[in-house]
Amino acid sequence: MLKVGLIQTRTYSTNKEGISKVSKILEKIGKKKASIVCLPEQWLKNNEIFDFDFEFKDFKEIAKKYQMTIIPGAFYKKNGKDLLIASPIIGPKGDIIGQQEKIHPFDYEKKSVTPGIEAKIFKTSCKFGVIICYDMVFPKVSETFVKKGAQILFSPSRIVRRGIIPWETYVLARSLENRVPILAANVLNRKYGGNSMIIDLNEKNKVVIPKITKIQEEDFAIKSFDLRKFKKTRKIRFSDSKKFS
Repeated sequence: MLKVGLIQTRTYSTNKEGISKVSKILEKIGKKKASIVCLPEQWLKNNEIFDFDFEFKDFKEIAKKYQMTIIPGAFYKKNGKDLLIASPIIGPKGDIIGQQEKIHPFDYEKKSVTPGIEAKIFKTSCKFGVIICYDMVFPKVSETFVKKGAQILFSPSRIVRRGIIPWETYVLARSLENRVPILAANVLNRKYGGNSMIIDLNEKNKVVIPKITKIQEEDFAIKSFDLRKFKKTRKIRFSDSKKFS
């Protein structure tokens, strides 16, 4: 069984306050022996991070202490002349093992952000992919992750209140399409609508039924998955897919 966690944050007055508050939540999740945990996109006061190692040094210590993989969210980051939105991955040994870039910058982001070009697979306690916010709208992104071997998907997001219903629809559809569990984290404040969710799937009489776990406040949720059940139903799902024009 794979035990994973999801954190819903509010906004904080400074990065220091946010890191301190969330570190306490991560400690709780670590004590419950979760293997991977995910946070929202751009939940910090200053979301342009120049040095992931420095900014998330407390998270790195917690990851090493509990042998837990932490996806701290997704943030603006300079890469030479390019500005990216990137999600760093802190591995269970406390080091950053890589990052996933946002493939589809949203609306105003397109004016300054260089799009990512690769769906990367990370392997710690399982194989997983990271879908950053607006990337969830595009079916090809999640399908690419899953066909490259992702057993579970995590989605750091920042969704305004009026976008919660379509966001939930996209996340649910991507899970059903690919027969894969998804954990999608959001920010909760006056502008952003929370409702962070974990999508599980259960098959009954050959019908796949989703089960949604939501977070309503500044809080976390943990869920265990038997990834073997998804492998079987996913194999059937993809074998039934046919090319046409």
